[in-house]
Amino acid sequence: MSRETRQGGKIAQRTVPYNLRPDALRVELIDLGDAFRAYQQRTEPDLVLLATLHERKARAFAQWAEVAGIPSLQHEADRAHKAAQTTREMHHNRAGTVDGDATSGNVPVVERLLTPGQALHGRTVLDHVPAQAPHPEAAVHLAVLMLTLRAARNGTGNITGQDLTSWLHGEAEPVLEKLVTTGWLRLPGTITEALTSRPEDPTALTIPTLLPEQCPFTFGKNTRAKLSGWAQKVVGDRNLRKKKLGAASRLLALYTAAHTRPDGRLGHPENDGLHLGRIATFCALPGEEIAEHAELLLHAEWLAEADTADGQLRGRLAERVLPLSGLL
Repeated sequence: MSRETRQGGKIAQRTVPYNLRPDALRVELIDLGDAFRAYQQRTEPDLVLLATLHERKARAFAQWAEVAGIPSLQHEADRAHKAAQTTREMHHNRAGTVDGDATSGNVPVVERLLTPGQALHGRTVLDHVPAQAPHPEAAVHLAVLMLTLRAARNGTGNITGQDLTSWLHGEAEPVLEKLVTTGWLRLPGTITEALTSRPEDPTALTIPTLLPEQCPFTFGKNTRAKLSGWAQKVVGDRNLRKKKLGAASRLLALYTAAHTRPDGRLGHPENDGLHLGRIATFCALPGEEIAEHAELLLHAEWLAEADTADGQLRGRLAERVLPLSGLL
């Protein structure tokens, strides 16, 4: 049974209710319990990782206290926040530096755009894309992702021609044609009007599968805006634009950014990287072509290292893009 469908779990000697809502909070608490237990099995301490776990716990318990109305949960959140601060200070004192370096083995202290909870929601949206995209093409998957993030709250949103052309380059018109023809996307006017719309008069859009009665997402408007901004920063990254990388490469950049550890390495340690089959499904690529696109990301200094042996993409994000990484 997957983590998403487990009925319950334990963290800090507390049972996570199987019916706790929002579901993303329940999943985060269960994952945190697992992560703390895994940390206790480590043979060597990792203070940066431990501080990150305490920070996640503080945020999760504060939200749990709010939805459940239990004061002791807020007390636990406050304790976790103090533990995170203390652990960070211990790390800085031991390392004698804030930023660390590769030779000392210290992990850089990074101010990330997304919180771990927001990153979890982001991965939910990424998982949603292949199942909902009406065509298995990279440009279509990219459009579905970006438009979904515009309309994830109530099925409606706004776009401009500049948005569309910056995401899709020369493929904007045929991609929109496919989305509209299949009914996945509704526009009030013509595709040409959408492509020429300006910021002062944007085009309203509707995505029927995201209307409130069937929207699969539970996050609020602030998280939606954060995720949309995060995705925009990734696909609009200066180096990716300079290298003129296509939709598949930018989807791979999004996927790698969304699945990282605190040190920028890809995937959970126990998984030894990211599964090529899942990447191929998200990026609408044959599995054998992922290595080629990973190489492009190396040249664009998005990845610092990459290897696709044994059906896994292993590697590490470049330090310059660590602020865009979404912690697992």
